[in-house]
Amino acid sequence: MNHVRIPGVLVVLAASMAIIGCGKKEEPKAAAPAPAPAAAAPAPAPKPEMVVKIGHVAPLTGPIAHLGKDNENGARMAVDDANAKKVEIDGKVIKFELLGEDDQADPKTGAVVAQKLVDAKVAGVVGHLNSGTTIPASAIYNQAGLPQISPSATNPKYTQQGFNTAFRVMANDIQQGSVVGTYAVKDMGAKKVAIIDDRTAYGQGLADEVEKAAKAAGATIVAREFTNDKATDFKAILTKIKAKNPDVVFLGGMDAVGGPMLKQMKELGIKAKFTTGDGGCSPELIKLAGPASEGVICSQAGLPPEKLPNGQKFLEDFTKKYGQIQIYSPYSYDAVMVLIDAMKRANSADPVKYLPEVGKTSYDGVTGKIEFDEKGDIKNGAITVFEIKDGKLVTLKSEGGSAPAK
Repeated sequence: MNHVRIPGVLVVLAASMAIIGCGKKEEPKAAAPAPAPAAAAPAPAPKPEMVVKIGHVAPLTGPIAHLGKDNENGARMAVDDANAKKVEIDGKVIKFELLGEDDQADPKTGAVVAQKLVDAKVAGVVGHLNSGTTIPASAIYNQAGLPQISPSATNPKYTQQGFNTAFRVMANDIQQGSVVGTYAVKDMGAKKVAIIDDRTAYGQGLADEVEKAAKAAGATIVAREFTNDKATDFKAILTKIKAKNPDVVFLGGMDAVGGPMLKQMKELGIKAKFTTGDGGCSPELIKLAGPASEGVICSQAGLPPEKLPNGQKFLEDFTKKYGQIQIYSPYSYDAVMVLIDAMKRANSADPVKYLPEVGKTSYDGVTGKIEFDEKGDIKNGAITVFEIKDGKLVTLKSEGGSAPAK
């Protein structure tokens, strides 16, 4: 038998290869590298900002500074609320700034600060408080083409000048005087009425309207006296009035005059009921007159705070921030918001561009629906009659006013 001989070297080599092959571990495969993270989208560039100045004017010093500060606080809260919403106009985030000025309830000072606001390049003005300062200032704003909205000037002449820049967000004295004069006769039973005014545009203007309405309702005007808005001693004119034995005494003036006048009426034993308009229809009158204010009948050119259509949140926020509302702060708040609303609709804070939109306003404010007639007066303005009872203003009746759209 033939044997094939295999060389020993080959046998050894084959065995070695078999041993190596059987004992080799398979190395784990390296994990595939993680894909590189996608590049983050670039953050959007912040929108450019623009400062828009709104002027506000009221008496911040003097006898009715409390009313002026009330107005300014309403305007300031509107600016704060607008800034919190980050209003955008023409692709820019707007930061509104309120430039407040003190006109001291003086017509000459009012004209000076009006020009100051024009020079400061404000986009619009809320103010003034008094008719006597609002009317002369309105000519300056009109010449500059600046929208002006008064929250409290009620003399009809303000919007009868033909200025397309002049607006107001409350009823005027034709409406208020008619309600007060008629109420004195029809509801209070007055047959003889004595009238006093402070010779300001507001006081005299309202007194004139009350006289017309009282006469039309059948009363006789037994006295027509006047004082001034800085006076504190009224005994001379009150003594003359006492001799006429009126049923009702009406004051066309502010609470700073009405408070001491009421005290002096009581001291002189005048039994006539006392009535006054919105300038004296305030918590301050009660504070100044004390017990002599009990039973006073007064009016405001607007709805009472508790009946403001959108006003409950405003009342809560304002009271928490600034304390008790005097009279006009809700209207000052709305006046600022009407300017801003017109800017948004025009997509511009340039008075030349947004002024036409102010006249087209249809805005649901805290005081109700705000729309203007061709003169700049609010449509369907409200008048409310109050009585002071136990140191508080108690609503007797309201006329007019527009509810907001639902």
